[in-house]
Amino acid sequence: MPATKLICLDCDSTLSAIEGIDELARLRGLAVLGRVEEMTNDAMEGRLPVESVFERRLELIEPRSEDLAAVGRQYVATVEPTARDTIAALVARGWTVVIVSGGFTQAIQPLADYLGVTRIVAVELYFTPEGSYDGFDESAPTARSGGKAEVLARLREELKPETTVMVGDGVSDLEAKPQVDRFIGFGGYVVRPKVKAGADAFIVSLAELLKIL
Repeated sequence: MPATKLICLDCDSTLSAIEGIDELARLRGLAVLGRVEEMTNDAMEGRLPVESVFERRLELIEPRSEDLAAVGRQYVATVEPTARDTIAALVARGWTVVIVSGGFTQAIQPLADYLGVTRIVAVELYFTPEGSYDGFDESAPTARSGGKAEVLARLREELKPETTVMVGDGVSDLEAKPQVDRFIGFGGYVVRPKVKAGADAFIVSLAELLKIL
């Protein structure tokens, strides 16, 4: 049965207060964190394409599988205060909810479970049997610029919704605007001027979605 209404939500700095990649870097010390944060901000503000920093950050950090589990717990601990109730209300109103993120599937899964979201489109990391970093899914659309627009186009083709909405804080989210009926910028944790200027609506609490959708 076609989904009549589709809403896609970013994860980092939208559903949760943290940037998962930065928290992975923090585990490696302040020097690594500083370099990774700079690259993350450059990508989220649109100064650098996502693909130019994606692999470099992971190579700097060399995350282990247990690090992703730790970030997964942090996502839940720092969840946006209204997210769980808002998502439940949206589902009750007939919305299909998908998390679309340039973050890492294994870390986001605990947050999705907590929020009751059954579908994640993100980037899977690979590990050796001992838990050491062994690369990432280079075919994942959200690991590159324009990837979220690509994901939204695929979801629309698959689900054939009558209405499609994207919610997020970064330029990578704004890039999906051509594929949605409404792009809603989120500034609950960080306000990015380019995103605010390009959004059809701008909110600072996810609960506001219930008033404007």
